Amino acid sequence: MRINFVIITPLLSLLAILGLFGCDNAVNTDTICKNNPELCDDLHRDSWCRYEKSDLIQKRYAIKNTAAPSGKQIYQLLINLENYNKCIELAAGVQHILHPERTNDRVRAFGISAQDLAELRDSTKNSTDLYLSFYHWIRLGDQQAQARVIKMERASEVKDPLILAHLASYYQKTDLNKAKSLYLALLDVATGEEFDPNWLLGLASIYREENNLEKTYLFSKANVLMTSNTASADKMSALVNGDTKLEALLTEQAETLVNHLNKGDYTSSEIRQQLNRAN
Repeated sequence: MRINFVIITPLLSLLAILGLFGCDNAVNTDTICKNNPELCDDLHRDSWCRYEKSDLIQKRYAIKNTAAPSGKQIYQLLINLENYNKCIELAAGVQHILHPERTNDRVRAFGISAQDLAELRDSTKNSTDLYLSFYHWIRLGDQQAQARVIKMERASEVKDPLILAHLASYYQKTDLNKAKSLYLALLDVATGEEFDPNWLLGLASIYREENNLEKTYLFSKANVLMTSNTASADKMSALVNGDTKLEALLTEQAETLVNHLNKGDYTSSEIRQQLNRAN
């Protein structure tokens, strides 16, 4: 399959497609490939890389049904194609003794997917779209793409939590106040599914740099409560000079913060107002 075959569709269309064919990805992709062989003929045929292959087929099928693909959809296609290419590269190195043609088929699929990925990357390299600029910055280290993303964030055009999180991490090296504001914004905009507890560690690290040890304690404790991470009780206590009453208060605040983040009502919570007032 050539890259010009790969054109893109909205998420709602994809959801409709998935609903039409049911929940079984194997059935979905079999049906898609039967009715749209051009979407699958360049892929390998055996069971290796099953999930990566299925995701790529689903994305290609969704893409085929729209004449005006969004940058976010092309970004998602790039990720799916990249994941498939990495997986099939490993599979291509596994020699099948009884059926060497299967190995050859994987090698063929790897070569084509590598070429398709290179072509799609090249065709989107200079795009001014946010998601495509983000891809070229994060995945390929493109400095011009990075500058475009930063410019869009400064113009308040970036709302996606994933991109905001990468920007927060970027600014953490050069501008602590900017990084802090972005991490705090993430607490507001991310859904429960999108929320990454590592953002709490980002905030804890920033407050540690600012010598705000109470906030360091609070956000570190919140991260521990949301994950399987552990923290030394002695080191945590040392942050507040062993003040047990303060520890209890900060632990209570961390529990309240985590509760609201999990429930998805942080933006209207009293703890948000407290944290922002004390910022």
